[in-house]
Amino acid sequence: MRTSHHTPPPSPHPPHVLDNAAWAALTGPHTRFAERVGRAARYPTDVSPFTALDDPTDPRAWDDLAALVGPGTVTPVTGVQSVPDGWETEQSGDGVQLIDTALHAEPAPEAVRLGPDDVPEILGLIALARPGPFLPRTVELGTYLGIRDRGRLIALAGERLRPPGWTEISAVCTHPEHRGRGLATQLVRAVAAGIRERGDVPFLHAAASNTDAIRLYESIGFTLRRRSRFVLVRAPGARTEDARDPEIPPARARLRPRPGG
Repeated sequence: MRTSHHTPPPSPHPPHVLDNAAWAALTGPHTRFAERVGRAARYPTDVSPFTALDDPTDPRAWDDLAALVGPGTVTPVTGVQSVPDGWETEQSGDGVQLIDTALHAEPAPEAVRLGPDDVPEILGLIALARPGPFLPRTVELGTYLGIRDRGRLIALAGERLRPPGWTEISAVCTHPEHRGRGLATQLVRAVAAGIRERGDVPFLHAAASNTDAIRLYESIGFTLRRRSRFVLVRAPGARTEDARDPEIPPARARLRPRPGG
């Protein structure tokens, strides 16, 4: 007797590239940065703390991630609902992903392009404003723009993840003494103008608890696309010192970015 196996029909809603944006970036436009073992990839530890899995529900991807980061290492992973046996969840947080649907993008006359020589000053502003992780080589991921006041960097925004057809706006922050002047909004519009010019669509992430940031982004033309989850996990094996650059903010700050003024 022949046994037939029913093959389920393909999903009417295939995964969107932004559902796993870090993986799409590391296996797409950011391939040059990728450190990869099989189904797991990450950015160099002085570029970005983020790691990604081809399929977070696949145990083989987690085995590859363990081989990639090393035993006992703490690393952030996105899109994860649960972790396999042997892995420990150090911290988790809920986030939102917003996409540009009606943003008025335009250059900012005051904005200046930032590069490697500006990194020490960028890191100083990041440490003060705490928008999220920024490392010594993060500036290599894309265009970063800043606004200066009497020579001092007071506001910042730039590009981070770049999955095919999309570019994430990140590191949006303003010095506390200069908030309320709309500087962050100017820079978001200016970064978005450059993204659109090359044919990509801007998007961004924020902590779900950061309602002020979400309201700001929605008010200037971003639309909530999906909710997401960020998990800080420890790989199986002997505990070692966390392989983090000293400039990475504490886990709580990484999970709760906030915008500038």
